[in-house]
Amino acid sequence: MTKRKLVAGNWKMHGTGPDLGQVTAISIAAETAGCDVALCVPATLIERAVRAAPGFAIGGQDVHAMDQGAHTGDVSAIMLTDAGARLTIVGHSERRAAYGESDAAVRAKAEAALAAGLAVILCVGESLAVRDSGQAVATVSAQLDASLPQAGGGPSLAIAYEPIWAIGTGKVPTTGEIADMHAALRARLVVAYGEAGKLVRILYGGSVKASNAAEIFAVPDVDGALVGGASLKAADFLPIVAAAG
Repeated sequence: MTKRKLVAGNWKMHGTGPDLGQVTAISIAAETAGCDVALCVPATLIERAVRAAPGFAIGGQDVHAMDQGAHTGDVSAIMLTDAGARLTIVGHSERRAAYGESDAAVRAKAEAALAAGLAVILCVGESLAVRDSGQAVATVSAQLDASLPQAGGGPSLAIAYEPIWAIGTGKVPTTGEIADMHAALRARLVVAYGEAGKLVRILYGGSVKASNAAEIFAVPDVDGALVGGASLKAADFLPIVAAAG
Protein backbone atom coordinates (compact mmCIF):
# COMPACT_ATOMS: atom_id res chain seq x y z
CA MET A 1 0.00 0.00 0.00
CA THR A 2 1.50 3.33 -1.06
CA LYS A 3 1.40 6.03 1.58
CA ARG A 4 2.61 9.61 1.47
CA LYS A 5 5.95 9.60 3.23
CA LEU A 6 6.58 11.54 6.44
CA VAL A 7 9.92 13.19 7.20
CA ALA A 8 10.02 14.46 10.78
CA GLY A 9 12.89 16.31 12.40
CA ASN A 10 13.74 15.81 16.07
CA TRP A 11 15.68 18.81 17.35
CA LYS A 12 16.28 17.18 20.74
CA MET A 13 17.79 19.68 23.23
CA HIS A 14 18.77 22.16 20.54
CA GLY A 15 17.20 25.43 19.46
CA THR A 16 16.47 28.90 20.77
CA GLY A 17 14.82 31.98 19.31
CA PRO A 18 17.54 32.74 16.75
CA ASP A 19 16.98 29.30 15.21
CA LEU A 20 13.37 30.03 14.25
CA GLY A 21 14.58 31.17 10.85
CA GLN A 22 15.44 27.55 10.11
CA VAL A 23 11.87 26.54 10.99
CA THR A 24 10.51 29.15 8.61
CA ALA A 25 12.83 28.11 5.79
CA ILE A 26 11.92 24.44 6.20
CA SER A 27 8.20 25.21 6.34
CA ILE A 28 8.31 27.24 3.12
CA ALA A 29 10.03 24.42 1.24
CA ALA A 30 7.60 21.90 2.73
CA GLU A 31 4.68 23.62 1.01
CA THR A 32 5.76 22.14 -2.31
CA ALA A 33 7.32 18.93 -1.02
CA GLY A 34 6.04 15.59 -2.23
CA CYS A 35 5.82 14.28 1.32
CA ASP A 36 4.58 15.32 4.75
CA VAL A 37 7.10 17.26 6.84
CA ALA A 38 7.17 18.05 10.56
CA LEU A 39 9.59 19.39 13.16
CA CYS A 40 9.55 18.30 16.80
CA VAL A 41 11.20 21.15 18.67
CA PRO A 42 11.91 21.83 22.37
CA ALA A 43 8.82 22.75 24.39
CA THR A 44 10.13 26.30 24.85
CA LEU A 45 10.00 26.82 21.08
CA ILE A 46 6.68 25.21 20.15
CA GLU A 47 4.44 28.27 20.33
CA ARG A 48 7.02 30.53 18.65
CA ALA A 49 7.66 27.93 15.94
CA VAL A 50 3.93 27.73 15.20
CA ARG A 51 3.87 31.51 14.79
CA ALA A 52 7.00 31.47 12.64
CA ALA A 53 5.56 28.80 10.34
CA PRO A 54 1.76 29.09 10.15
CA GLY A 55 0.12 25.94 8.84
CA PHE A 56 3.26 23.84 9.29
CA ALA A 57 3.32 20.74 11.53
CA ILE A 58 5.17 21.49 14.75
CA GLY A 59 5.43 18.83 17.43
CA GLY A 60 6.72 18.05 20.90
CA GLN A 61 9.41 15.53 21.80
CA ASP A 62 7.66 13.89 24.74
CA VAL A 63 4.39 14.08 26.65
CA HIS A 64 3.09 13.08 30.08
CA ALA A 65 0.38 10.44 30.32
CA MET A 66 -1.78 12.60 32.61
CA ASP A 67 -3.73 15.69 31.58
CA GLN A 68 -2.65 17.65 34.66
CA GLY A 69 -1.36 17.21 38.18
CA ALA A 70 1.67 17.37 40.44
CA HIS A 71 4.24 16.50 37.80
CA THR A 72 6.88 19.20 38.03
CA GLY A 73 8.65 19.87 34.76
CA ASP A 74 6.37 17.68 32.64
CA VAL A 75 4.14 18.75 29.74
CA SER A 76 0.71 17.24 29.08
CA ALA A 77 -0.93 16.53 25.74
CA ILE A 78 -3.44 19.30 26.41
CA MET A 79 -0.57 21.73 26.97
CA LEU A 80 1.04 20.70 23.70
CA THR A 81 -2.17 21.23 21.74
CA ASP A 82 -2.71 24.55 23.53
CA ALA A 83 0.74 25.65 22.31
CA GLY A 84 -0.22 24.72 18.74
CA ALA A 85 1.52 21.35 18.42
CA ARG A 86 0.04 18.79 16.07
CA LEU A 87 2.09 15.76 17.03
CA THR A 88 4.54 14.38 19.56
CA ILE A 89 7.28 11.79 19.81
CA VAL A 90 6.97 9.12 22.50
CA GLY A 91 9.33 6.36 23.57
CA HIS A 92 12.52 7.70 22.02
CA SER A 93 15.45 5.48 23.01
CA GLU A 94 17.08 8.42 24.79
CA ARG A 95 13.99 8.74 26.99
CA ARG A 96 13.79 4.99 27.56
CA ALA A 97 17.48 4.75 28.49
CA ALA A 98 18.01 7.97 30.45
CA TYR A 99 14.65 8.02 32.27
CA GLY A 100 13.86 4.33 32.49
CA GLU A 101 10.64 4.61 30.51
CA SER A 102 8.95 1.25 30.20
CA ASP A 103 6.87 0.00 27.29
CA ALA A 104 3.78 0.45 29.47
CA ALA A 105 4.68 4.08 30.15
CA VAL A 106 5.22 4.70 26.44
CA ARG A 107 1.84 3.14 25.66
CA ALA A 108 0.13 5.39 28.23
CA LYS A 109 1.78 8.47 26.74
CA ALA A 110 0.74 7.49 23.21
CA GLU A 111 -2.85 6.93 24.31
CA ALA A 112 -2.98 10.30 26.09
CA ALA A 113 -1.60 12.10 23.04
CA LEU A 114 -4.00 10.45 20.62
CA ALA A 115 -6.94 11.19 22.92
CA ALA A 116 -5.97 14.86 22.88
CA GLY A 117 -5.93 14.94 19.07
CA LEU A 118 -2.18 14.77 18.58
CA ALA A 119 -0.55 12.52 16.03
CA VAL A 120 2.09 10.23 17.55
CA ILE A 121 5.51 9.03 16.46
CA LEU A 122 6.26 5.98 18.63
CA CYS A 123 9.91 4.92 18.70
CA VAL A 124 11.33 1.42 19.01
CA GLY A 125 14.82 0.04 18.48
CA GLU A 126 17.52 -2.36 19.63
CA SER A 127 20.99 -2.03 21.14
CA LEU A 128 24.13 -3.19 19.38
CA ALA A 129 24.38 -6.14 21.78
CA VAL A 130 20.88 -7.30 20.80
CA ARG A 131 21.67 -6.84 17.10
CA ASP A 132 24.88 -8.85 17.43
CA SER A 133 23.02 -11.61 19.28
CA GLY A 134 20.69 -12.13 16.33
CA GLN A 135 17.62 -11.17 18.38
CA ALA A 136 16.94 -7.73 16.89
CA VAL A 137 13.69 -8.53 15.07
CA ALA A 138 12.23 -10.53 17.95
CA THR A 139 13.23 -7.92 20.54
CA VAL A 140 11.91 -4.91 18.66
CA SER A 141 8.71 -6.72 17.68
CA ALA A 142 8.04 -7.47 21.36
CA GLN A 143 8.83 -3.88 22.27
CA LEU A 144 6.33 -2.66 19.69
CA ASP A 145 3.61 -5.06 20.87
CA ALA A 146 3.97 -3.79 24.45
CA SER A 147 4.13 -0.10 23.49
CA LEU A 148 1.26 0.17 21.03
CA PRO A 149 -1.78 2.21 22.10
CA GLN A 150 -4.94 0.16 22.32
CA ALA A 151 -6.78 2.10 19.60
CA GLY A 152 -4.08 3.65 17.48
CA GLY A 153 -4.20 2.17 13.99
CA GLY A 154 -4.38 4.51 11.02
CA PRO A 155 -2.55 7.63 9.86
CA SER A 156 -2.50 9.36 13.27
CA LEU A 157 0.13 6.88 14.46
CA ALA A 158 3.61 6.41 13.02
CA ILE A 159 6.27 3.99 14.22
CA ALA A 160 9.91 5.07 14.11
CA TYR A 161 12.39 2.21 13.99
CA GLU A 162 15.64 3.59 15.33
CA PRO A 163 18.45 1.11 15.98
CA ILE A 164 20.06 2.64 19.06
CA TRP A 165 23.55 1.88 17.80
CA ALA A 166 22.91 3.95 14.64
CA ILE A 167 21.69 7.15 16.33
CA GLY A 168 24.26 9.89 15.85
CA THR A 169 27.04 7.40 15.08
CA GLY A 170 27.08 7.50 11.30
CA LYS A 171 26.42 3.75 11.25
CA VAL A 172 23.38 2.52 9.32
CA PRO A 173 21.93 -1.00 8.99
CA THR A 174 22.03 -2.58 5.56
CA THR A 175 18.96 -2.07 3.40
CA GLY A 176 18.23 -5.77 3.90
CA GLU A 177 18.29 -5.39 7.67
CA ILE A 178 15.99 -2.38 7.48
CA ALA A 179 13.62 -4.26 5.15
CA ASP A 180 13.48 -7.28 7.48
CA MET A 181 12.72 -5.12 10.51
CA HIS A 182 10.09 -2.99 8.79
CA ALA A 183 8.36 -6.08 7.40
CA ALA A 184 8.23 -7.59 10.89
CA LEU A 185 6.84 -4.36 12.36
CA ARG A 186 4.20 -4.16 9.63
CA ALA A 187 3.11 -7.69 10.44
CA ARG A 188 2.77 -6.80 14.14
CA LEU A 189 0.73 -3.68 13.27
CA VAL A 190 -1.68 -5.73 11.19
CA VAL A 191 -2.08 -8.23 14.01
CA ALA A 192 -2.80 -5.36 16.42
CA TYR A 193 -5.07 -3.22 14.24
CA GLY A 194 -6.19 -5.26 11.24
CA GLU A 195 -6.53 -3.28 8.03
CA ALA A 196 -5.87 -0.03 9.94
CA GLY A 197 -2.39 -1.36 10.67
CA LYS A 198 -1.56 -1.03 6.99
CA LEU A 199 -2.13 2.73 7.22
CA VAL A 200 0.40 3.28 10.02
CA ARG A 201 3.58 4.77 8.60
CA ILE A 202 6.84 3.11 9.63
CA LEU A 203 9.74 5.56 9.64
CA TYR A 204 13.43 4.77 9.77
CA GLY A 205 15.70 6.80 12.05
CA GLY A 206 19.40 6.69 12.80
CA SER A 207 22.08 8.67 10.94
CA VAL A 208 19.75 9.58 8.05
CA LYS A 209 21.37 12.20 5.82
CA ALA A 210 21.20 13.52 2.29
CA SER A 211 23.73 10.99 1.01
CA ASN A 212 21.79 7.89 2.13
CA ALA A 213 18.17 9.05 2.26
CA ALA A 214 17.13 7.99 -1.25
CA GLU A 215 18.50 4.48 -0.75
CA ILE A 216 16.70 4.13 2.59
CA PHE A 217 13.41 5.48 1.24
CA ALA A 218 13.51 2.90 -1.57
CA VAL A 219 13.32 0.04 0.94
CA PRO A 220 9.86 -1.60 1.11
CA ASP A 221 7.73 -0.45 4.05
CA VAL A 222 9.96 2.55 4.77
CA ASP A 223 7.34 5.30 4.88
CA GLY A 224 9.64 8.15 5.83
CA ALA A 225 12.27 9.10 8.38
CA LEU A 226 12.79 10.52 11.85
CA VAL A 227 15.85 12.74 11.50
CA GLY A 228 18.00 14.05 14.34
CA GLY A 229 21.02 16.29 13.82
CA ALA A 230 20.46 16.73 10.10
CA SER A 231 17.11 18.43 10.79
CA LEU A 232 18.60 21.41 12.61
CA LYS A 233 19.53 23.29 9.45
CA ALA A 234 17.37 23.71 6.36
CA ALA A 235 20.39 23.15 4.13
CA ASP A 236 20.89 19.66 5.62
CA PHE A 237 17.26 18.70 6.11
CA LEU A 238 15.65 19.75 2.85
CA PRO A 239 17.68 17.35 0.64
CA ILE A 240 16.31 14.51 2.78
CA VAL A 241 12.79 15.88 2.32
CA ALA A 242 13.40 16.07 -1.43
CA ALA A 243 14.55 12.43 -1.51
CA ALA A 244 11.25 11.39 0.10
CA GLY A 245 9.15 13.23 -2.47
